Amino acid sequence: MKQYHLLVLVTALALAGCATTQGPEAVPAAGAEAGKPAVQAQAPLPAVIPTGPLSDIQPTDLSASRGVAGLEAPPDLWNRIRRGFAMPDLAGDLVRQNEQWYATRPDYIQRMTDRSRKYLFHVVEELERRNMPTELALLPFIESAFNPQATSTARAAGMWQFMPATGKDYDLKQNVFRDDRRNVLASTKAALDYLQRLYGMFGDWHLALAAYNWGEGNVTRAIQRNQRAGLGTGYLDLNMPNETRNYVPKLQAVKNIVATPESFRADLPLIENHPYFQSVTLERDMDVSLAARLADVEIEDFKALNPQLNRPVILAAGTPQILLPWDNATVFKRNFAEYSEGKYASWTAWAAPATMSVGEAARRVGMPENDLRNVNAIPPRMLIKAGSVLIVPRKSAKEADVAGHVADNAQLSLAPEVTLRRTVVKAGRKDSIAAIARRYKVTPAQVADWNNIGATSALKAGQQIVLHLPVRAAAKAPVKASAHGAAPHKAPAKAAGHKPAIQKQKRR
Repeated sequence: MKQYHLLVLVTALALAGCATTQGPEAVPAAGAEAGKPAVQAQAPLPAVIPTGPLSDIQPTDLSASRGVAGLEAPPDLWNRIRRGFAMPDLAGDLVRQNEQWYATRPDYIQRMTDRSRKYLFHVVEELERRNMPTELALLPFIESAFNPQATSTARAAGMWQFMPATGKDYDLKQNVFRDDRRNVLASTKAALDYLQRLYGMFGDWHLALAAYNWGEGNVTRAIQRNQRAGLGTGYLDLNMPNETRNYVPKLQAVKNIVATPESFRADLPLIENHPYFQSVTLERDMDVSLAARLADVEIEDFKALNPQLNRPVILAAGTPQILLPWDNATVFKRNFAEYSEGKYASWTAWAAPATMSVGEAARRVGMPENDLRNVNAIPPRMLIKAGSVLIVPRKSAKEADVAGHVADNAQLSLAPEVTLRRTVVKAGRKDSIAAIARRYKVTPAQVADWNNIGATSALKAGQQIVLHLPVRAAAKAPVKASAHGAAPHKAPAKAAGHKPAIQKQKRR
């Protein structure tokens, strides 16, 4: 028995010797560029492998320099996040101001942290898998208050606030059916990929975060300006916009509150250290409402975990996985296997064969115009361009599911409706129907049809010709053609002092 206890103790020491201690800054798993500075994690301590006969372990053998691997998981997710803090702390007035801002708004902190419980475990898991600092799990608090439905005035979307172009760079699909900038799994992967790449560029997490907010090109140029001026190139040394200047201090303030909530009289809600959701594979196109019903979850809760869905149908070819609360995933699988009520999806995709009005499209697909507008989010006084894809009623349960290339690439393109006004002009002495059609940018067939004459009919000088022109063109149309058969005109003058508007665009 004594030898058994000795064997257990020696094995524990061997495991402890194999434990890796993470350094002050974690190294990203990918994205580092050659020649760029990077902070390396400490090397693992050598394993202790006993040789020879077993002997009693002496107190001196348990040196303080050799840690023992913990056998218990952190009791809650906040504790786990604290254990993974690895970024250098930032101090100063901006940090204190942001601490004060959050500390004086306990209701806001409560709402924000309570909302995060659905997503935070997954983010922490991904960070630890990549050996990245767990402070980054708090970044969505700064970006969106952990609201995956958030949209900024600059069109950034999702809890990681990706701009459309940057989202496409990281393979976040944005189409009629879904916007993966809001997808919990896809956007988290893209954000961490991007942050790893930025850390590889700058070798500093504070600068990487500044680039995430302001753009890597702007941060690079700010560093180069300081280098030419012989100034420092750290985060606090650079000349940045106020938003970026406050960006890392905001994150530091939230980190400080999470580290010691009692110091700020903050009450963080309990978030247990286990997954909130799991993914389920879809085998068929399915209505959002049916998926929620089969999973026995409220529709609002379903949408909170699947906020990327733009339409009331989930296309299996484009969104093969849905997220469900952990226990409800089993319920969904059981109910799906037993489902026998008919078709899974009430909707399918339809491509407009030509540019047409919403009314014409509604007539072709057999549904009321207002319903077509509402389900496809088409505003008034808009035309549907040729090739646009719309959600329309599925005719039968046997109708095939939507193909993958449509599910991934479908777009809805609209154009303003053109209001036509009846206008009468007089033909010139040498005018023809073709000449008048060219002048007013219509076709000879239209001119002939409007006037109930042949397209090659001769015109008399002063003959009245009816045209149906767009309102603006009609307002400028001359009442009488010139004596030489052409409408008087001159080149439009350039607007004095006019410059194209410049819009400030957030990097994401």
